[in-house]
Amino acid sequence: MDEKLKKIFSEILEVSISQITENASPETIESWDSLKQMGLIVAIEEEFGIQFEDEAVFSLNDYAMIHSALEKMLSN
Repeated sequence: MDEKLKKIFSEILEVSISQITENASPETIESWDSLKQMGLIVAIEEEFGIQFEDEAVFSLNDYAMIHSALEKMLSN
């Protein structure tokens, strides 16, 4: 799961995988804006066959939060 998630981040944000760390966020990755944020969510939902709650999408604003939410969804 980690490798797939980092690959999605790398492709959507147009950065190298090495830049995708637990601390990755709009503050640490210049290309991460609101449009890319929605692209990330859509790509993750498609790749993993899940759907985040609409309210939750707004709180998923860094790699660690998205990773944690995805883990919870996949374990259910």
